[in-house]
Amino acid sequence: MLFFGKKKIESFEKVTINISGMRHICEYEIVMKDGKAEFSEYGINFKSSKSDRVLKKRVLCEKETALNLLNDCKILSWDGFYGKHPKRVLDGTMFTFKATVNGGKQIYASGSQNFPRHYHDFEDALSEILNRAEQGDK
Repeated sequence: MLFFGKKKIESFEKVTINISGMRHICEYEIVMKDGKAEFSEYGINFKSSKSDRVLKKRVLCEKETALNLLNDCKILSWDGFYGKHPKRVLDGTMFTFKATVNGGKQIYASGSQNFPRHYHDFEDALSEILNRAEQGDK
């Protein structure tokens, strides 16, 4: 199947995005679990020189929910993206994205206050999926 000249994501093993700002660090993760897509949100807490990953929210969804999100946000096009921090911008958000899709293809992207196309759509959708589930509207 072609998707704007590139193959479409048809399967995934694991997708993570780590997002950090001045006062927070969180990580979203999507993994395949028993034929379902498990969406999780973690907070990262620091104690001394050690960091702890603390589960905040988790929901199981249909695999197609995750695949549609990955393809709608054109995640394949993110591979190799490096968003250098803009000059004269003193603050901002940094992200690191990693995914294993289509039977082993690795996708990696990162940036500092500079994002690939559809980044904000992806982040908003992750938050919405987890918040809907938290409210019991799966």
